[in-house]
Amino acid sequence: MQELDDVKINFDSNGLWVLNIALAVVMFGVALGISLNDFKILFKQPKAVLVGVLSQFVLLPFITFCVVYIVKPQPSIALGMMMVAACPGGNISNFMTHLAKGNTALSISLTAFATFAAIFMTPFNFQFYGNLYPPTAQILKNVALNSFDLIQLVLMILGVPLILGMLLRYYKERWAIKLSKLLKPLSIVIFAAIVIIAFSKNIDVFNAYIHHVLILGIGHNILAILLGFLLAKAFKLSFVDQKTLAIETGIQNSGLGLLLIFSFFNGLGGMAILAAFWGIWHIISGLLLATYWSKK
Repeated sequence: MQELDDVKINFDSNGLWVLNIALAVVMFGVALGISLNDFKILFKQPKAVLVGVLSQFVLLPFITFCVVYIVKPQPSIALGMMMVAACPGGNISNFMTHLAKGNTALSISLTAFATFAAIFMTPFNFQFYGNLYPPTAQILKNVALNSFDLIQLVLMILGVPLILGMLLRYYKERWAIKLSKLLKPLSIVIFAAIVIIAFSKNIDVFNAYIHHVLILGIGHNILAILLGFLLAKAFKLSFVDQKTLAIETGIQNSGLGLLLIFSFFNGLGGMAILAAFWGIWHIISGLLLATYWSKK
């Protein structure tokens, strides 16, 4: 198992740049579907939004740290779990919430708010909890992770496309809606293809080590979904909002996590394999859950 912390996923600099651009295009496509009216729900339903932020940016990273401290997985896997937990909600959460007959307006508002918040909260949570656990702190020390560089990359990948997309939506709404219908599915397919091609070159590594993250990845994702659902229930939100927060907390932007892993950790084995597996599994679990709720 020790050698897993030394495994590197091969991903060249050209592929990394394409991955950067693809993720930025995905976020631009998401932003085209967001209008200023979507933020009005922050004032109409402040309780639901605050509970969503509490679940995603405060409790999920904290509970992930507690699980790591108790289970004590390999340091690189532990750091991968912390990275995923620090990321904002995934861009497919809106679709899954709609399928589950949840509160789509709340989901869109949380995605927009969480993306802005992630510019600072993702680097903060990752560094805070990563340095709090000695085995992962050693990895962070070895790579000499620069907080400013991390924030700068997250800002470029999330913040800039989000602002540009929303500005286009505000000034040229008809164009934005047409472009969104084309861009969102296309950008997601391109992004998925790049990741699949990258990992197809490392298929031997995945075959050798995937079993190390299987149970942890599934358990971590189920824990995130339950956290969102039970927290919403504890705050006496409606069942529709409970479903929404469960999906928002359980569907994380693992694509962003992978990009940060390739950019700052040279594709560190346990981190990359955990984040990649989460990216596949949360789509499966999210669709299964949304389909079940859609029939109730």
